[in-house]
Amino acid sequence: MRRILFVDDEPKVLDGLRRMLRSMRHEWEMEFAEGGQAALAALAAKPFDVIVTDMRMPGMDGAQLLTEVRERYPHVVRIVLSGHSDKEMIMKSVGTAHQYLSKPCDAECLKETVRRACALRDLLTNATLQLVISQIQSLPSLPDFYFELIDELNSPNASIKRVGEIISKDIGMTAKILQMVNSAFFGLRRRVASPTDAASLLGLETIRALVLSIQIFSHYDGIHSVASTLGGIWSHSMAVAKLAKLIARLEGQEQRIAEEAFASGLLHDVGRLILAATFPKEYERALAISNLERIGLNEAERQVLGAAHSEVGAYLLGIWGLPDSIVEAVAFHHEPGQSTSHRFTPLTAIHAADFIAQEMGYVGSRNSRPAALDQEYLKKLGLAERLPIWFEAAGSLDGEDGEN
Repeated sequence: MRRILFVDDEPKVLDGLRRMLRSMRHEWEMEFAEGGQAALAALAAKPFDVIVTDMRMPGMDGAQLLTEVRERYPHVVRIVLSGHSDKEMIMKSVGTAHQYLSKPCDAECLKETVRRACALRDLLTNATLQLVISQIQSLPSLPDFYFELIDELNSPNASIKRVGEIISKDIGMTAKILQMVNSAFFGLRRRVASPTDAASLLGLETIRALVLSIQIFSHYDGIHSVASTLGGIWSHSMAVAKLAKLIARLEGQEQRIAEEAFASGLLHDVGRLILAATFPKEYERALAISNLERIGLNEAERQVLGAAHSEVGAYLLGIWGLPDSIVEAVAFHHEPGQSTSHRFTPLTAIHAADFIAQEMGYVGSRNSRPAALDQEYLKKLGLAERLPIWFEAAGSLDGEDGEN
């Protein structure tokens, strides 16, 4: 049974949560703490899977509490439940909260958010990796993209269109901005998958504050050999993103699916980014085993690190609250047959695009044994005969960067 801790300084709010979540008593073990200090005492007494906290509390506010939780209990999924008037407080918690919900929050939204966070623990069972991933505040960006964005934001003629274009070229920036814009705090009625749309919806001033003041983005400045590996991952991911979007359009999919295919393609190897930057020696060994033993990279990663990059990436994007279609595509992009869907989805597009990019030798796409194509999966969807058309279209892709 999962343990969930709810925190608020107002007893009436906690009583309301008890009533709202009464039906979950057989699924969750719930505790309700009045304030930050009481929450820390509860966490010290026994382990919890998820914490849901208010922001404006006397003594220790929500941002301070979540900072303590991240440092002492990094495995706990951290969710903010706060009012729209608390924008300043929400900005303070950007580096410590995984997801944001706005008050008033209906019961189904709260239940689904907590359920989803709990279910992701079953996707990634390696406790060490859970700890590492839960502490991640941002993903490293390529220095060129990072400083290009800083220059644009500092320019007196800064353009939100240009800012969105820069963000859409980078894995780490895209993941973080989609986390922000898909939080309930921003009150959007639809899930956003396009990084350029996300930038436009957040607005120039919000992004400027997030990047220049709170520094939600970072650039990689570590080991040179690792930087080279990361550069290959970025190049491959952009190729897959553009090709996945093209495949979605060729199959007559609506714009939303095409945008989700692009974002899924850009983020499909985010787990490789995490593993390579966090465990460089182990990751290099996994790459070597994949090539020497002629086995898939996922299998080699499980041997060396205890989990595959697909699971690692999906876990992070899931606890960050990105759209389910993107999380599913990242989780199963090497093993699409594990998906329960029986129609074309972003997963279909990036599974095919990943294979085609490697077969065609796109930059950064051949640093491990090529991924296998699941022919049975494509046959099940009636798409196996479309593969030659996708290959032909792949040859027409231009060299421009970003989401176009």
